[in-house]
Order: sequence, then structure tokens, then C-alpha cells
Amino acid sequence: MSTLAAPNENDLKDLISSHLNLEGPMLPILHALQHAYGYIPALAHGLIAEALNITKAEVHGVISFYHDFREKPAGTHVIKLCRAEACQSVGANALAADTLKKLGLDWHETSADGSITIEPVYCLGLCACAPAAMVDDRLVARVDGAKMDKILKELGA
Repeated sequence: MSTLAAPNENDLKDLISSHLNLEGPMLPILHALQHAYGYIPALAHGLIAEALNITKAEVHGVISFYHDFREKPAGTHVIKLCRAEACQSVGANALAADTLKKLGLDWHETSADGSITIEPVYCLGLCACAPAAMVDDRLVARVDGAKMDKILKELGA
């Protein structure tokens, strides 16, 4: 993730045009941008719209619909807490409220030092081992307050 420097119009246009030959190029373009920069730069919205002959509102609609697309850089570490019913049934709501309070953040926010972003996710596939979380790319099962405290300490929060 985030292999390119700050986005500039020429690099964005090159990346976008390299995907225009694909059927249904919108999602491949967005995934390529997310992979290259770690987020979808605002500068790209108009360029995508122009290349696909759609409105910027349509581009924004697709970006905002899919929870994995970001419109600003994430923190060094990303914590995703499952918000699905199976996790809720075994304490995920209290875990989420406590974690957000400890971090002083709300959903989709990043700590002031840029170290942690927290996001809700709707199923990590660990329903039998709920509540579940994903810390960066690592799944964590049976997360309780003590386990979350350990995770936050490891991340330097």
C-alpha cells in the first residue's frame, strides 16, 4: 500500500488511463488508487469522472458506498472492530464504546499523531469466536477489554 509519493495530476491520469480498457473500470481504478496512495485522493475524483464520462457525485457515491475505500490517509495502524450481530450478541457494542473512548476517537477517525485509525466492519468471518477485530491485516478472535488493552499497548496507544 502507498507506493507513490503525494498524488499529482499526471500520475493520477496515467493510473486512471491504464485501467480504462477494462470492462467496468470504476472499481479497478479505485482499487489501484487505494493501493498506490493508501486512499483515493480528492484530486482524482474529477479525473475519474471525466475519464468515465460520469459526474463527480457518482464517483463519490461509489467511494462512500464501499467501506474499504478511504478519502484520506489512514493511520500507521488500522483497527477494525466487527459490528455484526454475532459479535454484538457477545459484547461488541460495549467493547467498541470502550475502545473509542480510550482512543478519544469516533469511527473512521485517526489519532492526532497518525498512529491509529479505527473503523467499523460488518463481519470478519469469526462469528464463532466473537467479538472479532482486525488489527492491520491480522484477525483477532474473542476480543475482550483486556485483549483490546494489550492490542492498544502494543500499538503504542
